[in-house]
Amino acid sequence: MTGSDALSTSWSTDEVAVMHGLRDWSLASEELHRHLSAWMALPVTDADALGRIVWAEQSGHPLSPAELARQIGMTSGAVSVLIDRLERAGHVERHRGDADRRRVNLRPTSAARAGTADFLDAAGTEIAAAVRDTPAEELRVVRAFLDRMTSASGAANTRLRAG
Repeated sequence: MTGSDALSTSWSTDEVAVMHGLRDWSLASEELHRHLSAWMALPVTDADALGRIVWAEQSGHPLSPAELARQIGMTSGAVSVLIDRLERAGHVERHRGDADRRRVNLRPTSAARAGTADFLDAAGTEIAAAVRDTPAEELRVVRAFLDRMTSASGAANTRLRAG
């Protein structure tokens, strides 16, 4: 559908259902972020940032402040203020990189890891089961689809930011 008018294009029942499903997942995910915010006693933006910092560290790729800024769509100055708040609250520490001392990595504190782990124990059971119960081939198909959707959304956002 490249270059087509999404509102005047004829959509199949499955295509409409997929778009509704993506919207529903997005809304449910946003609500989970609000619950994490309340759980951690943080503003929603700070809780989102903390979740990203914890997840990045767990995946073995800690975030820099610049990477966090790009992910959450904030300026470097605004992210610096956000990180300062998370540091003062005892959730995040800045660490210099081992190979490149100029690089700063954001790492969650043990208290932040424990708080988010407790939240996931309370809130993540059904989500983890849904992922784990999905056959590997289906996960590969879904992952490829989500990669295409993320790429398409990223391209649209880049174009819109450029004006």
